[in-house]
Amino acid sequence: MRNGPLTVVAASVLWGTAGTAGLLVSADSVALAAARLVIGGTALALLAGASVRKAIRPSLLLAAVAVAAYQLCFFAAVSRTGVAIGTVVAIGSGPVFTGLLSWVLHGRRPSGRWTAATAAAICGCAALIVGGGAEAGGQAVSGVLFALLGGVLYAFYAVMAAQAIGQGARSDAVMGVLFGGAAVIMLPVLLVSGIGWMGEPRGLLAVLYLGLGTTALSYLLYGRGLRTTPVATAATLALAEPAVAALLGLVVLGERLTPISIAGLVMLALSLLAVAVPEKAGEEAVSERELESQP
Repeated sequence: MRNGPLTVVAASVLWGTAGTAGLLVSADSVALAAARLVIGGTALALLAGASVRKAIRPSLLLAAVAVAAYQLCFFAAVSRTGVAIGTVVAIGSGPVFTGLLSWVLHGRRPSGRWTAATAAAICGCAALIVGGGAEAGGQAVSGVLFALLGGVLYAFYAVMAAQAIGQGARSDAVMGVLFGGAAVIMLPVLLVSGIGWMGEPRGLLAVLYLGLGTTALSYLLYGRGLRTTPVATAATLALAEPAVAALLGLVVLGERLTPISIAGLVMLALSLLAVAVPEKAGEEAVSERELESQP
């Protein structure tokens, strides 16, 4: 099986549509994120069925907490720094922390090609988003710290998920544990934030798409991609998300890209292409063993 990177990119494409879909909803960002996790996490847990119980382990329960905490850190970051800077730091730091954590825990030292391509992808991501004229808020330092913590949390739950899948757990069951657990944690947040906005037809359709499409389906694809794609590579490929968001803004919302943003988009695309081409020998052998361990 060699379509793991393509599956991860497909998941990233779905993630990239979330921002545009969210504009159809009148709810605040925290309520929207909570509803997305509750709906998507419940769907993932139900799809996995009884296999969820077999996949439960302490590391995944901690990772479920990280999934929920990531949402809170991300929105705390963007409320302090602005959407563009908070997004660049949180999403851009994720692959770096993932590569480092995978190296520390599993001894998988990132390759030179991955390091160079990831650095270029992060620069492209920054140029793409900041090229639109980002300005930091009044609490920039604390906002950046929250965004960096979000990057660490993302790396933690991605690496824990990849580890469980590599040890033979079903990928759909692993995602069911992660996001089903996060749904339980975020349910009180949703209830406190209010659910009246879900009574509007447009709001209901949008949140169902966010939950079922950009969460449940996307993480099913992401989990399948982790069967044959090293987690550090998958984290870098996930940087396709802001590129898709920018293109949707251009085509659907009538936004305009500056020359800096266009250059960033091209750099990001070339970097992701470089990462998507499989490494030779070592990584392929590991991927084959992980695939063969699947039930």
